Amino acid sequence: MYTEKFAERLKELIGNESNSSVAKKIGLKQATLSRYLLNQREIGIENLCKIADYFNEDLDVLTGRREY
Repeated sequence: MYTEKFAERLKELIGNESNSSVAKKIGLKQATLSRYLLNQREIGIENLCKIADYFNEDLDVLTGRREY
């Protein structure tokens, strides 16, 4: 459930920016970010925090535990 919500929320946050550009800015491999977006890989706490910091987003909101 949370991985699906995370993938949806991440897609919203990335918007029209390219996945490779966002991955580079966050410090992730583009393939890793793509797998998160496709819900093909569960995210670890370190990368979850990197993404939350980059987008200045609350972890509960990012994972779908709480709405905006």
